[in-house]
Amino acid sequence: MSEYYTLKIAGLERKLEKFPVSDSLDIAAFIIFGDVELTIAGCKELINRVPEFDVIVTPEAKSIPIAYEMARQTGKPYIIARKGLKVYMRNPLEVNVTSITTQHEQHLFLGESEVQMLRGKRVLIVDDVISTGESLAAVRELVAEAGGKEAAACAFLAEGDAAERDDIIYLEKLPLFFKK
Repeated sequence: MSEYYTLKIAGLERKLEKFPVSDSLDIAAFIIFGDVELTIAGCKELINRVPEFDVIVTPEAKSIPIAYEMARQTGKPYIIARKGLKVYMRNPLEVNVTSITTQHEQHLFLGESEVQMLRGKRVLIVDDVISTGESLAAVRELVAEAGGKEAAACAFLAEGDAAERDDIIYLEKLPLFFKK
């Protein structure tokens, strides 16, 4: 039988199923895909907390609905740091990242047209959950290499020790579940 963690976020309540990431650690899976109500409400609340920005950048994939909805609500463009190199990406920038949920090295790419959109702009980095900070560090590196200026980094949730960071804006804390 599955175990769940009840999360209260943006005035809504969600039950998150717990999954093991190691013999000693479980995480509560926050999956925004398909949850339109939470996406809209959370983005509205997050927009009220972030400073002025010109463009949004998010890593592919689970945070795409958040970036899209923040762009829709603000009228600002958004860019996706892609996990794979596409044929239409000229002169790509690339960084490597390993996150808690993927458990293996990935690559993030921006093409020349995305780099041009970022150069000299105030960039809001958006993610669904910040945990180890590895994905955030990779996106920050891409933004810096592209000549963008980070306005802020934000997420719906800060997981585990990330909730103690002072360099991110988030809506709620998400605990880690250590097994005894």
